[in-house]
Amino acid sequence: MTATITSISAASATYVPPPAPVFLASIPTGAGADVHVYQDADGSLSSECTGCGEYAWTLRVTHEFAQEHAAACLRRPRPLAA
Repeated sequence: MTATITSISAASATYVPPPAPVFLASIPTGAGADVHVYQDADGSLSSECTGCGEYAWTLRVTHEFAQEHAAACLRRPRPLAA
């Protein structure tokens, strides 16, 4: 049996990170925070709440999940880190 060994340093490929998510919308909550909606390069959506900090992700391309959270979240916006 023969093994083939390939050196990682011999590879000339350069790592290219995936594109950053694209900001789509900011949905206000009842307490003054916002739910930010992003679309990833694969078409999936994600959202992050500036009030409670909840992060959500979905393959279904719809804003409903973020709108539902914005309607239900009663947390005020979190203070920004210094």
